[in-house]
Amino acid sequence: MSKEKSNKLPHHIAVAIGFAGLILWYYAGKELGFLDWMIQQVPREYAGAGMMLGVMIMMTPGFYLWTLYNRWIEKKLSVKGIYYEDEFYKENEELKNKKK
Repeated sequence: MSKEKSNKLPHHIAVAIGFAGLILWYYAGKELGFLDWMIQQVPREYAGAGMMLGVMIMMTPGFYLWTLYNRWIEKKLSVKGIYYEDEFYKENEELKNKKK
């Protein structure tokens, strides 16, 4: 058994804190009336679609901050792993370089 200190528990706690931040982001946007405003921008029969669009627009910055926060936590805790999106962009760059 390795004597290295495990950082799984601190990482899980940090991710839980970040997730709680996402929940608070949602409720802050809701309490500020963003969703009500979005619903008012569409015809009454499309209120559900307006709300869905509102949630997507409202949560986009929250998820971007979530990504930055997770990357920062993983750097601080020296968590190693593979990001699928990094591989996707790496493959695209390789394809672009081959075409040149």
